[in-house]
Order: sequence, then C-alpha cells, then structure tokens
Amino acid sequence: QVQLVESGGGLVQAGGSLRLSCAASGRTFSYYGMGWFRRAPGKEREFVAAIRWGGSSTDYADSVKGRFTISRDTAKNTVYLQMNSLKPEDTAVYYCAAAPIFLSRRVSGYDSWGQGTQVTVSS
Repeated sequence: QVQLVESGGGLVQAGGSLRLSCAASGRTFSYYGMGWFRRAPGKEREFVAAIRWGGSSTDYADSVKGRFTISRDTAKNTVYLQMNSLKPEDTAVYYCAAAPIFLSRRVSGYDSWGQGTQVTVSS
C-alpha cells in the first residue's frame, strides 16, 4: 500500500478556485493510478476524477467536467486537483486514493486512502 496525504482545502466563494494536492509515499511505483473522491454531508462518497501514473489517461465525473483538472507530478509523487468555477454543491470532504490495477469510478477500485481535506464553497 501507499500513504497519502491531502492538502489545499479551505473556504472559498462560489466562482472561486482551489488546488488540492495529494502527496504519495511508499510503493507508488506498483500502482496504476490515482483518483479523487468526495463526500458531502449526508451523502455517499462519490467519484470526482482519476489519472494514470504513466501516460495521460484521465476520467472525470460529469458534474465536474470542464471545471476540474487532475494532474500528476511523477517526480514528486504528487497528484493535484485544480478546481475552478466552484459551486456550493462542490462542498465536501475530498479524498485521494490509489488504484492498484486500473482506473475506476468505484470506491472498491482503490485500496489506499488519504485522511481527506475539507472544501467549503459559500454562495
């Protein structure tokens, strides 16, 4: 497994931007890719975006497509989530996770998780 630490959350007004970071350590070379999920109060954890460690394959939830961008810096073992045009409905705890085999939109496709970082978007 790998250890994941998220940072970059905070309070922002609607229409604003934030960039989340996820620093990975451990056996990162053995993992296929990374994903971002979020959990809003009273809701299930949902997929946001995912990216391969090697190559440029990415995937986005429809709700964030065109507003969020996932990227990675393999030299730093860090994955980023640039969030623009934020909406109040983007308020949630955001988690990064490591995918051992393939990119997935399911929670079950990831076996290592960070502790989460709170993002709050005010209207």
